[in-house]
Amino acid sequence: MVWLGIDLGDARVGTALSDPELTFAHPAGNVQSYGDSFNAIEDVLNIIEDNSVSRVVIGLPLQLDGTEGKSAKKARRWGTNLVKRMKSLFDYGDWSLDFIPEVVWKDERLTTVTAHKQLLDADFSTRKHRPMVDQQSAVLILQSAIDDYKNDCKNN
Repeated sequence: MVWLGIDLGDARVGTALSDPELTFAHPAGNVQSYGDSFNAIEDVLNIIEDNSVSRVVIGLPLQLDGTEGKSAKKARRWGTNLVKRMKSLFDYGDWSLDFIPEVVWKDERLTTVTAHKQLLDADFSTRKHRPMVDQQSAVLILQSAIDDYKNDCKNN
């Protein structure tokens, strides 16, 4: 079982993958989105297929008060389009997996701030942060989802 974490951005979409045991999330790189995260869907589909991803965790950029603004609504549309695209490929026999991964959203408030802080703490110069922060944010989103899942399993 491998999960994929997604941090949507207009320049880059950060990705992270879990280990099969769902213990740790690790960076899996960025997908260039050229001004619109919807441009990255095909590349994300390839990551899902190549890694037999069973769950996709998309960061949901809620506002600080917890409500959904424009960015959160765009993230939900992106996820809905990803699901539609997977179902279409599956229905036409162009999908290499014998299942369609579950897509879920995870509150990502302040993950970019935390990612920048972690990169600073690791002695990366601030100039080098931009290409790394998106995938580090994806790691934080995915690790949070993994931790929540593990806690839910312990409590049930």
